[in-house]
Amino acid sequence: QVQLVESGGGLVQPGGSLRLSCAASGSIFSINRMYWYRQAPGKGRELVAHITPGGSTNYADSAKGRFIISRDNTKNTMYLQMNSLKPEDTAVYYCSATHRDTWTSKFTDSWGQGTQVTVSS
Repeated sequence: QVQLVESGGGLVQPGGSLRLSCAASGSIFSINRMYWYRQAPGKGRELVAHITPGGSTNYADSAKGRFIISRDNTKNTMYLQMNSLKPEDTAVYYCSATHRDTWTSKFTDSWGQGTQVTVSS
């Protein structure tokens, strides 16, 4: 089992910054890729950023140049540094990770509970 616990969300003004954290526990040795998603009210879940175990990253066009995804494998934690925030960034942000299932040894995915980010003046 892998559990993901998010923190760092909140209310910020446009142009401000937030850093989201996602702490992993359980079978952390099996964690492979990690992701940040977001979902605005009435919209589908959108992939924001993706990071491999070795640190290779990909970003959605909306996040590129403003957001930075990173991971500290010694702390079993993934981060999303969000700068120059816009009202359009308002959403519930979720972390996700692919990992090996305890019983089947096949890759599966786990999700955090989500953390609210609100960008408003």
